[in-house]
Amino acid sequence: MSQPLLRPVSARSAVLTALMATHPPTLHASALVAGMEVLGFTETATRAALSRMVTRGDLLREDAAYTLSERLIARQQRVDEVHHPETRPWEGTWEMAIVTATGRSAADRAALRAQLQDMRVAELREGVWTRPANLRRGWPPELLAVSQCFESRPLGDPATLAAELWDLEEWAAYGRDLLVALPGTLDSPADRFTLVAAMVRHLQGDPLLPPALQPADWPGEALRAAYDDYRASMWPMRPRD
Repeated sequence: MSQPLLRPVSARSAVLTALMATHPPTLHASALVAGMEVLGFTETATRAALSRMVTRGDLLREDAAYTLSERLIARQQRVDEVHHPETRPWEGTWEMAIVTATGRSAADRAALRAQLQDMRVAELREGVWTRPANLRRGWPPELLAVSQCFESRPLGDPATLAAELWDLEEWAAYGRDLLVALPGTLDSPADRFTLVAAMVRHLQGDPLLPPALQPADWPGEALRAAYDDYRASMWPMRPRD
């Protein structure tokens, strides 16, 4: 695979990953320091990262506890939605949004594109977005204001269409590589944390297709289960005695 399995994780990324995995997303400084030491970060490095994150607005500090900012809580919610998506039975229909408004700024177009991608909708061609209608959620008001939205049914093979919209084989292959590598990190908390963080990032690209459209041996559910097992065993971080 072209993607490395174990990319180095900074102290900031490790703190964010820990808080993203914690509900509510608040941890005491001593708990963060203790957990980060297990991952190979010194107390000095952790406290420096926490200070910078408060300054830049990533974290809020109250007494000796740190909480994700409102912006990052929204990101945590998006991550949670991917890990435990609300689905509905798929009956063969597809959602489709056709952007009809003109004269929109580049910033507005980019913001809408990012939002649709977060919703796991793919661009069939410029201004035409679609996906299988198997997710239990509606279209955002800002999309409805500039688009016509439909539910439709392709005349061709829906599995072929899905494979054209998303690189399913590459996503699945990298996901399986992550799962195969996981047992080899049991003796290294830092490597295990780094690998699980890679799983979290990778799951953000899961198109959340109905099972009928997933290639064989699709690793999505196995990745979610591995992350849930890790989170249950490691988080929340416990303060030192």
